[in-house]
Amino acid sequence: MNEKASVLYVDDEPVNLLLFKRIFKQEYNVFTADSGSEGLKILHLEKDIKVVVSDMKMPEMDGIEFITLANQAFTDISFFIFTGFDCTKEITEALERKLILGYFRKPLNTLEITNAINEYLK
Repeated sequence: MNEKASVLYVDDEPVNLLLFKRIFKQEYNVFTADSGSEGLKILHLEKDIKVVVSDMKMPEMDGIEFITLANQAFTDISFFIFTGFDCTKEITEALERKLILGYFRKPLNTLEITNAINEYLK
């Protein structure tokens, strides 16, 4: 039996964390964090995380700031941004620098996210 891939979802909204975990728990081993600093802690503890999806707009540090810090320490992880907004200048720059593989627009599109994660995991 194939072991489920580990995915970290970072978002400051508790309901979004709950929804993401509930929707994707059959497909992936889902970890959640309510802030960028919590996300960094989890990445240090859980060495098998291969994909991170982070909300863009969070207090303390936004998604790109979190991913920039995480990418410096964990170069074998792929990152995606989840945003309620159109593609911003920061997201475009992160794509150009290959800091993120892509971004997802809210509301959550289960098939879009699953396809993107599975494409990376191949």
